[in-house]
Amino acid sequence: MEFKALEIAEILGGTVDGNPEATVTSFARIESGKPGTICFFANPKYEHYVYECKADIIIVNNSFEPKQKVSATMVRVDDAYAAVAALLDYVTAKKRSYRRYRGCRSRVRWSAKVGKKVYIGDFAYVGRKAQIGDYTKIYENVYVGDGVKIGSHCIIYPGVRIYPGMVIGDNVIIHANAVIGSDGFGFAPLEDGTWKKIEHTGNVIIEDNVEIGANTCVDKSQMGSTVIHSGVKLDNLCQVAHNVEIGKNTVMAAQSGIAGSAKVGEHCIIAGQVGIVGHITVADNTTIGAQAGVIGSVKEEGKTLMGTPAIPHKEYLRSYAVFKRAGK
Repeated sequence: MEFKALEIAEILGGTVDGNPEATVTSFARIESGKPGTICFFANPKYEHYVYECKADIIIVNNSFEPKQKVSATMVRVDDAYAAVAALLDYVTAKKRSYRRYRGCRSRVRWSAKVGKKVYIGDFAYVGRKAQIGDYTKIYENVYVGDGVKIGSHCIIYPGVRIYPGMVIGDNVIIHANAVIGSDGFGFAPLEDGTWKKIEHTGNVIIEDNVEIGANTCVDKSQMGSTVIHSGVKLDNLCQVAHNVEIGKNTVMAAQSGIAGSAKVGEHCIIAGQVGIVGHITVADNTTIGAQAGVIGSVKEEGKTLMGTPAIPHKEYLRSYAVFKRAGK
């Protein structure tokens, strides 16, 4: 990678404030920027690093007004955080090469349909009547069960297990050791105190542009489908139970779990270690703070919830003030 400031501004639709010929070869965090690197500044609490940073180029918001001299060339954009994400995508796309490859120790059943320039690593298995779209990468030690459908431009990292009959859209990334389509936690109590397993006959549908973190599990439904709609991002170590539906562009941080048959709306933000009970609905644009426990349906859009049981943010802060006084 080697870019000049003027090139970066053209890619991002920004303007150059400083030397348009300033050249960089790698990225760095603003607190550790050095010559030859590019950084970005978006969070006001990091402003002092802008003046101390040794990087050659810094991406900043158009609204940024320096209080001191800035030695680096600044590329001004509408949204620095979004711009650096776009630039990273651009660099990654330039590096990415697509070639057909099938590891000699992989196994692809004869009835499977594999698109053009698909990569299948050693010890990967692709089952009967599975379908793999164009330019998809199936890394080493991946299991793709019978009848699975995977779209184009997907990346399935090592150790992923995709059970038979699951459906995955285009541009999906599934990180190492995730499990898609395991049985849900469904057992019926019997009179003798034992539990009878309830068979799960459904599947999981993952729509386009979804990313699923390492060691995350998405369970198949008892009947019908567990659905992860387009644009959803799941962090590492998350649990999505049977018959759950997650709306478009919702994000969910690590160690969070959604119990069976819950429906989460679109554009929600679920912080780390959140628990959502089953058979409830969460309205669109809901934000749930870390370690919150949602035990009832959230009907009003745009609410921020905290605590266990989860309550609106302002109510939680008032309650917390009472808790602190009670402990003294």
